[in-house]
Amino acid sequence: MHKAILILAGLALAVVGAATLFAPAAFHALNGTELGDSAALLSEIRASGGALLATGVLVVAGAFAPRLTATAALVGTILHLSYGLSRVLGLALDGLPPASLLAAAVAEVLLGLACLRVLGSRPA
Repeated sequence: MHKAILILAGLALAVVGAATLFAPAAFHALNGTELGDSAALLSEIRASGGALLATGVLVVAGAFAPRLTATAALVGTILHLSYGLSRVLGLALDGLPPASLLAAAVAEVLLGLACLRVLGSRPA
């Protein structure tokens, strides 16, 4: 079960990261966000996409390399919960986002909690 959680959590990060890195305008347009043609903004967006993609690879690797499992679970927990809980804060401060971003928040919190379960069940 731990392997499946890390694979799912890592693939979610990697897919979002790849889409953000290689097609940021198209990916953000799915949620009604216009990025425009600002090179500075696109650079910032692509940078976070690259970080998500690399992190996703690490989390998936933790499913197959026992020495990386605890690190992958910790990183997956922190990243997914920080995204999900930040969206909840955004909901409180900014109002209701599109339904797709609400679904993303739910998925991120659930994946973060699942990674926390993997982390909590690892021997010390």
